[in-house]
Amino acid sequence: MTQQVEKAVEILKEQGVRMTPQRHAILAYLLESMSHPTADEIYKALEGKFPNMSVATVYNNLRVFKDAGLVRELTYGDASSRFDANVEEEHYHAICNECGSIHDFHFPYLGEVEMAAKEMAGFQVTGHRMEVYGVCPDCQQTKSH
Repeated sequence: MTQQVEKAVEILKEQGVRMTPQRHAILAYLLESMSHPTADEIYKALEGKFPNMSVATVYNNLRVFKDAGLVRELTYGDASSRFDANVEEEHYHAICNECGSIHDFHFPYLGEVEMAAKEMAGFQVTGHRMEVYGVCPDCQQTKSH
């Protein structure tokens, strides 16, 4: 078990959340995946290990993780949300218009945008979100062949 999974399990236990094998597997998959998976993708990845697990179980556990502050739900106007377990480190997303893949990137200066909103518009800022859209390197490679 990775250190990140152990830390997340501790946070859940402190909040009184019981760790079931399915919950642990969903959490580990999320924390070890860099693909920002949907609930269906998580279900499909784990259904071989847990044949009695339902998609509803995945959704319910994702809600528990979200309420505990362990994951962010990313919605982009389509029907399926994606889930990001990288909540400790402020980052942004580059989204491929071709395949829909989501890539994390860091850009430290957007904190200054929050300060400007506070100072210039008088806002009490609760957060921000930024996405960049384009074509990922894999899709660029596919197009050039």
